[in-house]
Amino acid sequence: MNKKVHYGTVTEAIQAFKSQGFNMDFNLEENCLVCNGTRLNADDFNIVDMYRYEGNSDPGDEAAVYAIESVHGQKGILVTGYGLSTDSMSTDILQKLSAH
Repeated sequence: MNKKVHYGTVTEAIQAFKSQGFNMDFNLEENCLVCNGTRLNADDFNIVDMYRYEGNSDPGDEAAVYAIESVHGQKGILVTGYGLSTDSMSTDILQKLSAH
């Protein structure tokens, strides 16, 4: 049985995902993913792995790091806030991603 590793920081999780070939840097924008100025349909992506981090003293420090892959083989990382800092656009797109 594979035991899931939990990385101590967001930076460690990002470095681990990059070492696994998740080299693109994705951002959220108006119901799509954006990478290097190119808008990509969120419906074409799946969440492969994810880690959540809680701020020790500030709920605004909560973050989630996602390793995502497209149906075309594009692999990258998406970092978002969650909890109180999650906006409705993030929630909508993440629901699309996790539905696949």
